[in-house]
Amino acid sequence: MKILVCISHVPDTTSKINFTDGDTKFDTNGVQYIINPNDEFGLTRAMWFKEKQGASVDVVNVGGPETEPTLRKALAIGADTAIRVNTEATDGYAVAEQLAKVVQDGGYDLVIAGRESIDYNGGMVPGMLAALTNANFVNTCIDLEVDGTNAKAVREIDGGKETVSTTLPLVIGTQKGIVEESDLRIPNMRGIMMARKKPLTVLEPVEASTETVSVKFEKPAPKGAVTLVSPDNLDELITLLHNEAKVI
Repeated sequence: MKILVCISHVPDTTSKINFTDGDTKFDTNGVQYIINPNDEFGLTRAMWFKEKQGASVDVVNVGGPETEPTLRKALAIGADTAIRVNTEATDGYAVAEQLAKVVQDGGYDLVIAGRESIDYNGGMVPGMLAALTNANFVNTCIDLEVDGTNAKAVREIDGGKETVSTTLPLVIGTQKGIVEESDLRIPNMRGIMMARKKPLTVLEPVEASTETVSVKFEKPAPKGAVTLVSPDNLDELITLLHNEAKVI
């Protein structure tokens, strides 16, 4: 089985977030980047398939040279090879188009992608990638077994879980549950040294369309922020409760 794991290069959740140019651009100064957690859960599951079933595991990222340390970490965890598509990740559809070309050229049986990245939380790339490659798709996947070309997946749904049967080729959107946090692997020195020798291929991008543009960013209100409302203005209080506390 040939597996491709999609890796997003995202800010660490402990990083202090700032914006520049009138809040139209993200300020990368001083920001530490990591493997997107949902992708890391999927990568760890891919390592299970590699060790138990002899699968090959490649990782791919759409981004500039600054993302290569994140790909090298994935190699240190155990991936065989890495691919970087040399273009900025502008929006979900453009990223899916770039990944689709890699999937089609590589002939992958299983594509694993986090159900969403923790920076933009778009939650769109795995589904669009499945559509562009004509593959089956299971989102919010929390368990997966593969036997030959047959697969059985468990996905999280509102109020419970659903077990589905499908076939390869397959794209899954993973999250915590496909493995647990205690299963995540910290690269050891041997893995880090081996990662330096593993191939990292840089591909030039295909022509792709950008369907969305980020116009402006805004930070959430500080924790503990309080809005004072006059007791005489009941309509304003009801509106605030409805919009902010989701009370009807």
